[in-house]
Amino acid sequence: MTAPLLDVRDLAIGFPGHVVVHGVSFHINAGETVALVGESGCGKSVTAFALMRLLPPTAAILRGRVLFDGTDLVTASPAAMREVRGKRISLIQQEPMTSLNPVLTVGAQIVEVIRRHEPVTRSAARQRAEELLDLVGIPEPRRRADEFPHQFSGGMRQRVMVAMAVACQPRLIVADEPTTALDVTIQAQVLDLLDGLRRKLGMAVLLITHDLGVVAQWADRTMVMYAGRIVEQTAVRPFFRHPRHPYARGLLAASVSDAGDGHYTTRRLREIPGSVASAAHEPGCPFAPRCPEMIPACRAAPPPLERLADGSEVACIISVPSEVPHVAAFG
Repeated sequence: MTAPLLDVRDLAIGFPGHVVVHGVSFHINAGETVALVGESGCGKSVTAFALMRLLPPTAAILRGRVLFDGTDLVTASPAAMREVRGKRISLIQQEPMTSLNPVLTVGAQIVEVIRRHEPVTRSAARQRAEELLDLVGIPEPRRRADEFPHQFSGGMRQRVMVAMAVACQPRLIVADEPTTALDVTIQAQVLDLLDGLRRKLGMAVLLITHDLGVVAQWADRTMVMYAGRIVEQTAVRPFFRHPRHPYARGLLAASVSDAGDGHYTTRRLREIPGSVASAAHEPGCPFAPRCPEMIPACRAAPPPLERLADGSEVACIISVPSEVPHVAAFG
């Protein structure tokens, strides 16, 4: 059996005084797109930044391993990590105007990425930058390479970010809410572009999002995170047809499309009752205070992520599949 490209084992992340990610484990195979979904504040982005050792100074990896191509990035030296970032793992953030340098042309910024990781001349890197802009669908790439980020639309700026991310043909792209600030049409164009490049260049993608429509159309597998824990992992089709965790069922009940088929629903949307739980440690299942299926045993200890007969994994002592995911428990 082929080893996964990325294998995260028991990863815990903390800020002073509290733990925000509690021992998450998952893997990503070469060439696949895996979506990490959940409400804002559940720990998705901090998990992604930990993979690249880009946590803020007040945060720390408390335990766990991040094996990338067999190398543990948690213990890798700073010099080794500088070689990994941008060349073997690239990051696309949700707001390009905070990621692009406003005083440098987009061409100069792509050239900088290429020359940082590849022994090429400036003229060769410039030619490659123009080719990348053309690859991501920016017209007149030679002229536009000399323009500044503010001269591009939001969708075009995100295309520039994609061009920078694939400049050195990385093996893994971490896309952190890459289309949040874009309208629906431009969102689809950017995600189509990213998926096409994934197939063409043979990359894997970790897609962090709260949009289940995006998950249904572009992901191969889904991981659901709640309060710093992964509560369900499964392939996309079974996730939309038979979600196992009550929180996953709640997310689908609040979705505007039916079962991930891309059609808008005619049913009434259902909210998840209560407030979002803190990622700080609480006894028992973190979703128990909001769960309509909660039983007293749920308050005892956080349930571990366990593999079921169909290959999916769920952290729930009930874990009963539903034939009608939008209605069950939240109807």
